[in-house]
Amino acid sequence: MNLHLKENFTKMSEKAGKFRIHSTNAVKKTVIATLVVSTISINTAFANPDNTPKLQTIYHVYINNDYLGTVSNKDMVENLITTKLSEAEEEYKDFDLQYKTKEVVFVPEQIFPNNNLTLETDQDVLDEVNNSYEVAVEAVALKIDGEIVTYLENEEKIAEVIEKLKLKYVSKKDLAKLEELKEKKTNLPKLKKGESRLLDVHLSKNVTISLEEISPELVKPTKDVIKLLQKGTLEEKKYKVKEGDVLGAIAQKHGLKLKQLLELNPNIDENTLLQIGDELNVTAYEPYIDIITKKEVYQEEKVAYKVKIVEDASMWKGETKVVQNGKEGKKAITYQISEQNGKVIKKKKINEKVLSKPVTKIVHKGTKVVPSRGTGSMLWPTYGGYVSSYQGYRWGRFHKGIDIARPSNYNIRASDNGVVVFAGWDGTYGNKIIIDHRNGLRTVYAHLSSINVNVGQTVARGSTIGVMGSTGNSTGIHLHFEVYKNGRLQNPSDYVRR
Repeated sequence: MNLHLKENFTKMSEKAGKFRIHSTNAVKKTVIATLVVSTISINTAFANPDNTPKLQTIYHVYINNDYLGTVSNKDMVENLITTKLSEAEEEYKDFDLQYKTKEVVFVPEQIFPNNNLTLETDQDVLDEVNNSYEVAVEAVALKIDGEIVTYLENEEKIAEVIEKLKLKYVSKKDLAKLEELKEKKTNLPKLKKGESRLLDVHLSKNVTISLEEISPELVKPTKDVIKLLQKGTLEEKKYKVKEGDVLGAIAQKHGLKLKQLLELNPNIDENTLLQIGDELNVTAYEPYIDIITKKEVYQEEKVAYKVKIVEDASMWKGETKVVQNGKEGKKAITYQISEQNGKVIKKKKINEKVLSKPVTKIVHKGTKVVPSRGTGSMLWPTYGGYVSSYQGYRWGRFHKGIDIARPSNYNIRASDNGVVVFAGWDGTYGNKIIIDHRNGLRTVYAHLSSINVNVGQTVARGSTIGVMGSTGNSTGIHLHFEVYKNGRLQNPSDYVRR
């Protein structure tokens, strides 16, 4: 064995031995590299009389009994191996190194000089030695249902990944409480208003681990492993919008439903106008594993009150009156909720208690039919007041009705049963109502500040139809009242008296 390589191997072996006694609290990373131990076979001697040409020594190279070829200088092989080991130590300086050995045997042979042969075979052998050099990391394989999904440095990293996955859907505080409850194994106290508690959190599939020797490039950091487990891939496919593209067609082209495409791109909706060159995420995620949580939640909920309708024959049809206001009740409910990756998949009511009963709202509804035909006996259309202006000529014009002013309140009432045939603005009359009493009589109410009825509505004798005002051509607040019989103007004083 070359002395220099032997010393290196001894040092490396000692280093590997020290690795095995490291504290279990330390982060352990192990790289298994190829260490080549060289052996020079017994030289084959040839006679070399002074009168013969000087011979050239070549070396046949074997690694673990596999013949690689010949080299003109064994140092170049040893130098290559030493360089490779140095590069490995530099590249994986954060790892504690451990080495496996491969035996290299050099068998010398003396031949007549042949430079072309030597130049050709040297590189071939060096390439073979280079290819036989390998670096592997001793890592932990994460398996889901027995299938290897990825690799991490050690078991501590596996535990870290699982905890971080759980913490995406539950708080650290709730997770700690859950562990505490599992250890105590005591009956759970009743929840109070606004309280909830975690009952369980687990992975949807069976996770196991094994120790494997793999290429270091396959070992992933925890953040990548978390993303991989959640989405099923580390690569997100993007699609660049082209002329004529629509969302439905893009989704179909990538094996997605429109709803899925929108979920993958929360910044757009069905009405978004796509621009050429926009990039859309078209990766349909299929998680390797889901986080299942179960929790109890205490909620106080309102109980809607019922509405009871009572028919009242003493009230006109269409009239209603609230005789008892409704009031919401309250109940306390404890739910057991199961979630998958933060989305509710099951909600079960496990306890319910009434805190206060609702109060029924009672409404009286009139059933008395309002006759559309007048009685023929008209009421005074206001509540009190006096005639401030009678029918007849005044100011050079004929005054068609009577004006009533200063009542006890401003409500205007229908003089008799009838149907509203006009309700609105009419020039100098201002706000005006006309009621057809279906017996040949019609009454007109003018200058109202507001109207409370609609055309086609049946009104009862004495019911409120509007409010006295001073709209249109009016000099003050009053009611202008007219009466017609079979289309001919009548004197209102012949029909109504205070």
